[in-house]
Amino acid sequence: MALRALGRLRARRGDAGAMDVLDEALALASPSENMQRIATVRAARAEAAWLAGDIGAARSEARAQFAAALDNGHAWFVGELAYWQWKAGTLDAAPAIAAAPYRLQIEGRALEAAAAWEALGCPYEAARALAEADDDDALVRALECFDALGARPAAGRLRQRMRERGMRSVPRGPRTATRANAFNLTAREFEVLALLAEGLSNAAIAARLFRSVRTVDNHVASLFDKLSVSTREAAVAAAATHGLLKK
Repeated sequence: MALRALGRLRARRGDAGAMDVLDEALALASPSENMQRIATVRAARAEAAWLAGDIGAARSEARAQFAAALDNGHAWFVGELAYWQWKAGTLDAAPAIAAAPYRLQIEGRALEAAAAWEALGCPYEAARALAEADDDDALVRALECFDALGARPAAGRLRQRMRERGMRSVPRGPRTATRANAFNLTAREFEVLALLAEGLSNAAIAARLFRSVRTVDNHVASLFDKLSVSTREAAVAAAATHGLLKK
């Protein structure tokens, strides 16, 4: 489940390695032959494929566990897997048992679906529903949410749709500086990260910044947490991958 969540996050942010993580998740889930474990991974893989523009793969992933979900009468798995088949153009109507937010989307009731997702505390899914609406104001709201969440693939697709609709003044994406700080690093953490990249120890960083070693220890711990790493080397590698180091 952790791998599934990580893969979905990477896919929604447009980060590298989303499908690699989801490949591992599927390899771990498949031997269990447990519908609930496998279906949630298949749904995440369908979403990742669709965001990457691979409609055929999205369709295949969504179909793989669909029959089992129907047999088990699982409303949420049926709804999500049906939704991705609908997005892939191979499903016209939602199964009656599909969970309400997905059923509303498949039925073209985007604003109602968005409200249902909002009531569940799911901002990304609410924005995704709004992005399917035939309403310019709803599209702008969806784009604002995608940008705030750092959901670059969905935001890019929505901007294209808005331009194709002939909408004027389509909001531009976040500036490079904003994207670079998607991890919410402070100015001091950027300084510490740069010095980590130089190979300095915490004591050496403290001397360079005229701070106590304990303060630097806290900054490094915060960096590890925000970058989801556990070593200095991994922090520097993540920073390089996400363009956080000045050239």
